[in-house]
Amino acid sequence: MTTTVEQPIGVRTLTYAEAVREALDQAMTADERVFLLGEDVGTYGGAFGVTGDLVHRFGPDRVRDTPISELGIVGAAVGAALAGMRPVVEIQFSDFTAQAMDQIVNQAAKIHFMLGGAATVPMVLRAPGGSGTGAAAQHSQSLEAWFAHVPGLKVVMPSTPADAKGLLLAAIDDPNPVIVLEHKLLYKQSGPVPEDATRVRLGETAVRRTGTDITIVATGVMVSRALEAAERLAAEGIDASVLDPRTLRPLDAQTIVDSVIATGRALLVQEAPKTGGFMAEIAARIVESPAFGHLRAPVARLCGLDVPIPYAPQLERAAVPQVEDIVREVGELVRRW
Repeated sequence: MTTTVEQPIGVRTLTYAEAVREALDQAMTADERVFLLGEDVGTYGGAFGVTGDLVHRFGPDRVRDTPISELGIVGAAVGAALAGMRPVVEIQFSDFTAQAMDQIVNQAAKIHFMLGGAATVPMVLRAPGGSGTGAAAQHSQSLEAWFAHVPGLKVVMPSTPADAKGLLLAAIDDPNPVIVLEHKLLYKQSGPVPEDATRVRLGETAVRRTGTDITIVATGVMVSRALEAAERLAAEGIDASVLDPRTLRPLDAQTIVDSVIATGRALLVQEAPKTGGFMAEIAARIVESPAFGHLRAPVARLCGLDVPIPYAPQLERAAVPQVEDIVREVGELVRRW
């Protein structure tokens, strides 16, 4: 027998990529100041097909194909934002932000402060990141810690289609520069998404699953892997909470702290390499908080290896945490402590 699960009124199932495109469509319809720019975002529809047919709906002035110059693209966006526009930049791969770091870090992030609040930079930069597509070392990195380290930037990592839409809309509204990191493997994943332009407020951690034995904190594609691991662990009698920060800056650490107080254990999961990764910041927030006195085990991290992402599929898979790795680490942590 087939069971039909009804969606709430005004909610449909969209892919992550469709949800991003719908957010862009709604933002551009509502505000003529919003425009898109990047390599192949127009006629080609984006490197991953995210912008789709928006150029046919809004025209080439508002969906602008640019030269292959990340420094120039972001510089143009910073200037447009200062002039009162609300640009949304697409960088084809997050790795290529390295070409534009001066504009991102030394200009977009600092102008509001350096001018004493007299100017704002309402710019959004979207960038696909992460491994799993066989794109090798220069097209597969997870660079969120770079951006989260910079005062003046906000950093967003949506893990679901609904958040991909809602967080992007909130980012476009924001008067500050926002970096939106979209994992490439998530673009084809589907989920419920509201039809209307519902915002997801920046700086609120999502509790994806509530458990009693351990808190798993995960970002990006690791959220769905953590949830799958939690279901497998439940069959072994281990009840895990799964938390998704969603925005790394501003970070809602209190929700994480409260969960760790309740469970007494924490496993922090990221795709990025361990050394200098953002989960080290979350670990520090936990041990600097009242949660420290409730810990029954050391705070543990499960991260990507400290290696460039390999091209060979089996090595690429081995370089970043998988579901079975999360299951193993949680099992060892709970049974040992």
